[in-house]
Amino acid sequence: MWTRRQFLNRTSAVAGAALATYNPNGLSRLLEASAGQNGRALADVTRDEDFWREVQEGFTLDRTIINLNNGGVCPSPRAVHEAFKRYLDISNQSPVYHMWQVLEPNIESVRRELARDIGADPETIAVTRNASEALQIAQLGIDLKPGDEVLTTNQDYGRMLNTWEQRVTREGIKLTKISFPVPPSQADLVQRFERAITPATKVIHFCHITNLTGHIFPVKEICALARSRGILTIVDGAHAYAHFPFKITDFDCDYYGSSLHKWLLAPIGTGLLYVRPDRIEKTYALQPAAIKQADNIRKFEEIGTHPAANHNAVAEALVFHRGIGADRKAARLRYLKARWANELTTLDRIELHTSLDPAQSCAIGTVGIKGIKPGDIVSKLWADRRIIATPITVGTADAMEYAGVRVTPNVYTTLDEVDTFIDMMTKLAKS
Repeated sequence: MWTRRQFLNRTSAVAGAALATYNPNGLSRLLEASAGQNGRALADVTRDEDFWREVQEGFTLDRTIINLNNGGVCPSPRAVHEAFKRYLDISNQSPVYHMWQVLEPNIESVRRELARDIGADPETIAVTRNASEALQIAQLGIDLKPGDEVLTTNQDYGRMLNTWEQRVTREGIKLTKISFPVPPSQADLVQRFERAITPATKVIHFCHITNLTGHIFPVKEICALARSRGILTIVDGAHAYAHFPFKITDFDCDYYGSSLHKWLLAPIGTGLLYVRPDRIEKTYALQPAAIKQADNIRKFEEIGTHPAANHNAVAEALVFHRGIGADRKAARLRYLKARWANELTTLDRIELHTSLDPAQSCAIGTVGIKGIKPGDIVSKLWADRRIIATPITVGTADAMEYAGVRVTPNVYTTLDEVDTFIDMMTKLAKS
């Protein structure tokens, strides 16, 4: 028997799903629905399709395709995109005034809110254009001598590996890339880094969560290992921030770079860089800044003329993110991943390269079918059901480490869309 309160809450949620369609941004309906979830068990919220329908209605999407490739960039919620367009319009009224005098100073509000959300001092947070730029500031800004060694993995992001390779070519540093099985154990990852350290090791660069299989690294343990040896750490968190909850200060790393246009759902062309306070002055900016800014985190934002709309709309993305709730969001993402992964792993030809342990993965999963190339799987998914996924291969034809399809749903992904993917993969595995 339902109580009157339960009945009204249920009715409100169902009505809200309909009304959100007519709301210009859906944000107010989301915030109202979210408030209604307070006090409920996380597992119950995770499976409450009425609530997640409210979240889904906050987006303007093309539902004729099923986007399971949210690893590159994600669509912004309607409220964020409208804010972005509004700031562009304001800029265009008289850019020399409205962009520089009105909008640009408000980046400080964005800096403060990002810092609060990620658990850092605002004076350690720079707003960048993407994770690559954030990480390259660290990679190219650290003083290294010929023979100094950088330790990373062969599964780090290609652009970041290319950046180190350039320093190898131009400056004669040494780059060592370790490999690891998938999915790995946390203890094994720490041990592999520890065994690879040499007297020449000056930097350890690694992913918080890999873009290939979505494995979450033991960041705190690796950073502690590095600090005990006097080695700097650069953490690639491109896929981590707003994907699952954490605080940067828990890690004790020297540098941390992340995208905001991935899991925070901010406008395309936004990122974040954290620099440990005692490293700011010691790190060169990617584009030279005034000497007086030597110890100022803002020197890393000196990139010349750029739009203010992108980074100002991050503030609206933070409202949307907090409206859902970081814990609820991560739980929902893990639920969506588990829905397809648990179903497919019952099939003989399926190879899952991602751990289902919630401590070691979240939304991202990589799955292969024995005897079918990842590119062929992706082509078939698209041709038959308009499903977008990403082929992943690590290794060479002669020495293949693993291969599969990377699957990344998001909070706007429906259960029907996940089930369509399951159905297609099942048919391919049984063919």
